Amino acid sequence: MHIEPGVVDGAKMIFAYGTAAAAAGYAVKLIAGDLATHNVASFAVRTVLATIGVFIFFELMPHFAVGVSEVHFILGTTLFLLLGSAPAALGLAVGLLVQGMFFAPTDMPMYFVNVTTLLVPLFAIDALAQRIIPQDRAYVDLAYADVFKLSVAYQGGVVAWVAFWAVYGQGFGAANLNAVWTFGAAYMLVVLVEPIADLAILAGAKALRDGSIRGLFTHRLYNAS
Repeated sequence: MHIEPGVVDGAKMIFAYGTAAAAAGYAVKLIAGDLATHNVASFAVRTVLATIGVFIFFELMPHFAVGVSEVHFILGTTLFLLLGSAPAALGLAVGLLVQGMFFAPTDMPMYFVNVTTLLVPLFAIDALAQRIIPQDRAYVDLAYADVFKLSVAYQGGVVAWVAFWAVYGQGFGAANLNAVWTFGAAYMLVVLVEPIADLAILAGAKALRDGSIRGLFTHRLYNAS
């Protein structure tokens, strides 16, 4: 979901700097919360795994330009459910940065726009999960309906932010609105795939419930909160 360079530019980028800074501040809060229930080594490993996953999702998995941005299989809910919100947030931010610095330098001017677009929906599903998932249910035991709600919230948040940036940067012209609509329609198709992928991955994690690698994942994956 890389918003095309030039969609937001000039003085309007100041708002993107502000939203990215706010997202970074909230991520610090999540990191503190994660370290209250996990040790530093666990947090570091999960962050590295999230970063590698994000790079794979962005650079190696199929992606294509549509309208004002690109459609990617971000699998944000997968990162959240397996690794926790804080490692997922850092993985998204660092993975996006690595890709931009070494593989897509033309995207770097839009880094703060794109990182806001990825992180704020992640924070939203973190809050949503606390409301809709019973406290006595581990993530590996989630039903399709639960995963679907999280996926819709995340992907819908991404689409909403892309639409906002496009209108904020380029206005309400017919061509711009058509490009936003085209992107949104294409991107929401990801919702048909991601819950299935999430459930398949959770099923695999459930099969490893008693294995030695369970320490690589967030505590909530296998335990009630």
